[in-house]
Amino acid sequence: MSQWEIPDLIIDEDAVLRGQGADPHVIRKRSPKLIEISKRAIKEGQDYLEPKVIFKKLFVESFRHKKLELENSKRLSGSLIADQLFSAKYVVLLLCTVGDRLEEYISSVIKDEITYGFALDGVGSAAVEALANAACKYFEDEAAKEGFQSSIPLSPGMIGWEVNEGQRQIFEILDASQINVELMPNSMMTPRKSLTTVIGFGPKMNPDGKTCDYCQMAETCKYKDHYEITS
Repeated sequence: MSQWEIPDLIIDEDAVLRGQGADPHVIRKRSPKLIEISKRAIKEGQDYLEPKVIFKKLFVESFRHKKLELENSKRLSGSLIADQLFSAKYVVLLLCTVGDRLEEYISSVIKDEITYGFALDGVGSAAVEALANAACKYFEDEAAKEGFQSSIPLSPGMIGWEVNEGQRQIFEILDASQINVELMPNSMMTPRKSLTTVIGFGPKMNPDGKTCDYCQMAETCKYKDHYEITS
């Protein structure tokens, strides 16, 4: 089990608005005040972020019956895992979090400043997404040095990998207590601003589609164009 050195997280107002479920393009036209609130939330909220990442690299021993058999008697299973990782030579499992200090700060201010509180929540969502993206890119770049390709990042809750199934498998492999993350009985994580991801690597991965194609909200997501450009 290893922890990854955290770079500076780049968060902008658009990411904060998307983290609240808002459309940045619309907000910039209709509510300039919310942009200023987002800027304040980024400036003040970053002091409460505690970004941490743990990861584990495991070699694939075999693929059979829609299951990846990994070293140390670990395994990953599910139709999405089978479709995307059947040719992987190894996988990297990631758990990212920005901690719970921001949530505590939100609780202290949201009663008096509800809009600001929502913006701070958007900062947390944007931060953990930026953290996961940076970690994924790091491992993709490292694999490319070996001439390996990468799969799309896979997270529990995507089509073909149920949340309870995927989270249980990941938490059986990663020691989440190292960064004070806990999996709740409903398969949600605490702190809430935490994210799990698996990426496969190999000489001929040929990823099929983009992450958005396997999102449960793919048909209705207002941000699909954004993520297809940046992913």
